[in-house]
Amino acid sequence: MTGFSPARRTLHSFILGLAAAGAMLLGGAARAAAWPDRPIQLVVPFPAGSSPDTLARAIAEPLAKDLGQPVVVENKPGAGGNIGTRYASRAKPDGYTLLLTINGPIVTAPALYKKTLGYDPMTDLDPISLVGTSPNVLVVPQSSPAANLQDFVRMAKEQPGALNYGSVGPGSSSHLGMAMLEHQAGIKLQQIPYTGFPQIITSIIAGDIQAGFMVPGVAMPQVKAGKVRALAITSLESSDVLPGLPTMASQGYPGFESISWDAIFVPAGTPADVAARLNKSITGILALPDVKQKMAALYFTPAPSSPAELSAMIKAEKARWDEVINRLNLSLD
Repeated sequence: MTGFSPARRTLHSFILGLAAAGAMLLGGAARAAAWPDRPIQLVVPFPAGSSPDTLARAIAEPLAKDLGQPVVVENKPGAGGNIGTRYASRAKPDGYTLLLTINGPIVTAPALYKKTLGYDPMTDLDPISLVGTSPNVLVVPQSSPAANLQDFVRMAKEQPGALNYGSVGPGSSSHLGMAMLEHQAGIKLQQIPYTGFPQIITSIIAGDIQAGFMVPGVAMPQVKAGKVRALAITSLESSDVLPGLPTMASQGYPGFESISWDAIFVPAGTPADVAARLNKSITGILALPDVKQKMAALYFTPAPSSPAELSAMIKAEKARWDEVINRLNLSLD
């Protein structure tokens, strides 16, 4: 710029700066407008056939249609969902990796695996939307003298430490929910770990164990067949998908809540416009009649949310379950 006056050089630099900024904005807008331009991976950290997998596949097809690109469900099971969750948390935050997971890897895992988890759900993942919620069901053998929750608690108080219950392992919702009941009711039960809910329900039917907090997809067919008895559900309010079953809260334990939920996340740092687009799409999909029907078959209620609402729910649940885990001095490292 030889020969330019200082004023002209300043003006020229200013114009060049504006042009560069405009190019960057246009480039960013073009990239956002182009998303997605290739298939999207929807990671499910549980095996094919599990309820998170079934929910993911119910969502994947209409999501692909709405976004105009295939949405491929990738099952990455292991360690109670922690392996797949860790994988998604480390993916490139470009909108091409989504995660559908349950509350365990997000809420309780950080307290249970303080040394070996390998990710921090609060900083490594961004929430998109809650997908659905489902209460657990407290069931006893059909032959049990307990006709209701009060009866069961009375039996436990009369036989301290004699009654046992099934769980799918220490730190699971089936374990922590019963630990919360023990604390609130002032009772003591014996935990019997099993490999899965089908094994637990078989033992309850046989009368080998006296109780268990169960996922309704496994419990309710046996309740309807008259093989086990349902005493309560663990949501604060009555459930449309489990009509007629009283809540724990309504039977003398106010505030007792232990629900299962599924939600969608993306790696932290995913562009805000992409996250907003995903939230809008998921909200619309959860209102589709066929999706609602598929969820009801799993005893799930659609529950779309904003990212902020999901984040607030996670923080509230984490505070509640951290208290239970710390009281038990429970660590799975």
